[in-house]
Amino acid sequence: MQLFLVILGALFGFIYGYNSDGFIFSSKICLFAGLTLIMPSLFKVKFSDITLLWHYKLLLLKGIVLNYVFLPLLAIGIGLLTQSYAIAAGLFLLSVLSGGGMVMHWIKKSGGDTSFGFLLLFINLMFVSLSLLMLHLFGVYFAEYFGESYSDGTDLGSFANGVLILLIVVPFVVSRFIIFIKPLVKLIETYRSYISNISIFIILIYLFGLQSTQLLVDVYDFEPELIYISLFSVIGFYVSIVLLAHVVYNLDSPQERAAFWHSVTRYITLALVISTFSINTFGAAMIIPIMFAYIIQIPFAIMIDKKLNK
Repeated sequence: MQLFLVILGALFGFIYGYNSDGFIFSSKICLFAGLTLIMPSLFKVKFSDITLLWHYKLLLLKGIVLNYVFLPLLAIGIGLLTQSYAIAAGLFLLSVLSGGGMVMHWIKKSGGDTSFGFLLLFINLMFVSLSLLMLHLFGVYFAEYFGESYSDGTDLGSFANGVLILLIVVPFVVSRFIIFIKPLVKLIETYRSYISNISIFIILIYLFGLQSTQLLVDVYDFEPELIYISLFSVIGFYVSIVLLAHVVYNLDSPQERAAFWHSVTRYITLALVISTFSINTFGAAMIIPIMFAYIIQIPFAIMIDKKLNK
């Protein structure tokens, strides 16, 4: 169902943008995503759970090294093979954004430790600034390899500060107030999956309806081979992640199972927001691997969940 909504939302947005002037990007979409996708996940975050970080400090360190060292290196390797600066940038962006709006659903469904999973979600959101710094460094050091020039025209530093406030600070503060309204919390928890799906649907319509997204038409007209290159590179990226995560984590442990999901899933919606904001820096084709990530990650997660539940 979610995959259908993803495709439908992207299609509706693109058709609207193609037949009109399109939307103008606004950071308010980050606030909307924070309140509808992130905030409901924070209801069960307790300050006392912080002690889990010390108890599982080695697991935390293992996850950080995998998500912010090995996966970016993997993305760089695959990206260099594509010979496309924009596709390589899109893959790299996916590699530095761990978890995502659906990660807690998969952790809970597969019997992982949800308390530890919530902490990892919060930490990964705190690392968004680091992720954007890494994307900036990717542009600085690898643009020349692809025969491109790099200038931070998107001002990733300011964008990181905005993301930090809209996706972390505001949702967390709002969640601290809402947890005292028990009927509202129960209502949100009951319909959380519907809220999540509708939110993603609206976000995709908006992002694919942006004026900048229409540059994909030029990519299809002049460089259609980038579509196929993106598809195969994203499949290779996800297959490699799953195999690597199976080696790194002990899936018999609920805590390691939670960390596992934070590695095999990427924060695609946030990646799409950042990529639409970065088109002028890295190229329109940067969005293509992130689009395919929606189509690939969801079926992968369903298959992995079935295997874990067995």
